[in-house]
This record gives sequence, C-alpha cells and structure tokens, in this order.
Amino acid sequence: MSEPQKPAPAQLFFSIFARDESIIEKVSQKLTDNLGPIDFKSPLIPFDWTDYYEKEFGKDLVRRFIFFERLIPQEKIVPIKHLAWKLEKLFSKGNKRQVNIDPGYLLLERLVLVTFKNFSHRLYLGDYVYGEVTMIYTKGDFKSLPWTYPDYASEEVRALFREARKRYQEKLKLCL
Repeated sequence: MSEPQKPAPAQLFFSIFARDESIIEKVSQKLTDNLGPIDFKSPLIPFDWTDYYEKEFGKDLVRRFIFFERLIPQEKIVPIKHLAWKLEKLFSKGNKRQVNIDPGYLLLERLVLVTFKNFSHRLYLGDYVYGEVTMIYTKGDFKSLPWTYPDYASEEVRALFREARKRYQEKLKLCL
C-alpha cells in the first residue's frame, strides 16, 4: 500500500510571445511584481513554428522563456494561470491580445503546461484549468510525446530546459 507523500516544489516558468519585445519586458515586470524575482531567462527566440496566431498577433513574433527564483507548490499553478490570463487581458487592444503568456512548471521528471482548453490527454486541475505533461525527462534528456508542440520538441528549447533543470536541481538541494 502506498502512503501519501508531499510533492516536490516546482520550477515555475512562462513562455511569453509578442510582436514587440517591450511588451514582453512589461509583462515580465508585472509577473515579477506578483511572483518574485526571475532567476533565468532565455534570449529572444523567433516564434515561427506555426501561423496559428498570425490573424490575432500578426507576423514576426518573438518569444522569451522566464524562470523564477522561488519554487512553487505544484497546485499554485492554477491561480498562476488565471494571473497570466488577466495580464493578457490587461495588455489587449480592441479584443485582440498583444501578448501570449503560457505558464508551466518543471520537475525533475517532467515538464507541465497549463491551459483552459480540455483535450484527451489533459487532466482537470480545478478552477477551469487543465494540465498537460508536455515532455518527460528520461535517459538524460527531455523526450517529446505525441502531443508535444514542435517548438518545445526542438533542440533549442530542449537545451534551454536542460539548463533550467540543472538550476532547479540545485535549488531542490537547498530546500529538501
């Protein structure tokens, strides 16, 4: 029989994309105002894997991943998703988003994204939020799953998350 175990704290991150880098910086500041300091961030990365967002955002999107200093209890991802949604609304113009803000968290064994959209491979977490295991970490690297977005499966993004995982591992040593 298994016994209840306290889940490990998670490494919070956001994927933020927009046409304008200054919006990404403003959103990053709002997130730090609410969630504390950023520990690590990616360079700007062209977001050109899909044209899905083109009608709403236009072309030439750029993305930045940001990772926070403090680890979070995994269940806190639900209100964090609502915070991201509110910030998207705050930065919208005429019912069109100017920025996309996707929160997620990293554990040693997996990368989780959250969304308001239900699908066959997503679990309901509460308060309209669904969670998705987007990649698993096995045999020294992140492995994609059938539903992993192609940009997350790219070597560039996987390398970023390998670095984030190393940093997360060090933080875990301090808090466990």
